[in-house]
Amino acid sequence: MCRNIKTLHNFEPPASDEEIHGAALQYVRKVSGSTKPSKANAEAFEHAVDEIAHSTARLLAALVTSAPPRSRELEAARRRERAVKRFGTVAAA
Repeated sequence: MCRNIKTLHNFEPPASDEEIHGAALQYVRKVSGSTKPSKANAEAFEHAVDEIAHSTARLLAALVTSAPPRSRELEAARRRERAVKRFGTVAAA
């Protein structure tokens, strides 16, 4: 599940709200052990996703670095190259 969480810091353009929410969703899925919560747990699940997304956005806004921003396209190409070496095929981006 958590393989889909990617580094969000120091990219140009910065991480979008959708990317932050996606990472939070993957985290909550992993921690809870559930990809889709039951109706009884849906509210707690969504609340956790929202809180983690909010905390992640604050963290990304507070982080500083002297490194130049990374290119999303270059990082995606590197991921595809690693996938070919590891699995012998190109993984979806």
